[in-house]
Amino acid sequence: MITPVIELRDLGRTYPGPPPVPALRPASLVIEAGDYVAVTGPSGSGKSTLLHLLGLLDTPTGGRYLLDGLDTSALGDRDRSALRGRRIGVVFQAFHLLAYRTALENVLLAQLYNNTPRAARLAAAAGALDAVGLGHRLDALPTTLSGGEAQRVAIARALVNQPSLLLCDEPTGNLDSANAAALMDLLDQLNTTGYTIVVITHDGAVAAHARRTIAISDGVLSEHTGTGHA
Repeated sequence: MITPVIELRDLGRTYPGPPPVPALRPASLVIEAGDYVAVTGPSGSGKSTLLHLLGLLDTPTGGRYLLDGLDTSALGDRDRSALRGRRIGVVFQAFHLLAYRTALENVLLAQLYNNTPRAARLAAAAGALDAVGLGHRLDALPTTLSGGEAQRVAIARALVNQPSLLLCDEPTGNLDSANAAALMDLLDQLNTTGYTIVVITHDGAVAAHARRTIAISDGVLSEHTGTGHA
């Protein structure tokens, strides 16, 4: 039996009050390896809370989150950070690139805690940029990149450690329509090569690329039939 990449068992997050705010009500969800899931909902619905929980950027107040079968609720902060670095690649709406580092150097930063030799890390970073179509822009500074190119560097950085999960937060939010379409085509391609992708979005056109759609409203998850590319 293949272990799911993500398994939520009555996972919940309530922020303290007064009054307490149940941002994510107890939710159960399974995401298998190679799946492509969109999480949709309006502002304030709980999307960001779910993103932070899935990305191990926050801790739940109830339930369990298993990542590749490992119960993350039993981990301390240091182990959670290490697990996130190895198994989760996060792509944010804002690219979060260091302005005075080249594209290659920005991708290398994701390998800070990787014990492999520098030559191997350089090769992996160059390979990740090549995989997103930027093999010719290794030495480019972010200030010289288009929005679409900057987001591709961010994706390369998320992929360089070959994570179990690629977690994307409104990845087209800062892009024009042409670059947004190109980026979604890239995510489709990455999914066909085996990457497990979860996209947090309010954009129906983005969600339509996924195989499954999970709606969230007032902290409650519900699944809808996807209309994705598969």
